[in-house]
Amino acid sequence: MAKARKGKGRREVRKVMGEYKRGALHSSSGRKVRKRKQAVAIALSEARRAGARISRKGRRRSHAR
Repeated sequence: MAKARKGKGRREVRKVMGEYKRGALHSSSGRKVRKRKQAVAIALSEARRAGARISRKGRRRSHAR
């Protein structure tokens, strides 16, 4: 999972995850978010939109056998 960096990103992620815990977080369709992974994705997306530099999820590497 991508990590939030200090500053804007951390504040934005903390705010959105707080909404999720209180049951007040809604997706773009207006439905309540029930899955933690979806809440994290929304938090990181909003942090990026706010201008925070947050790394993307790392790609899986195939291991040679």
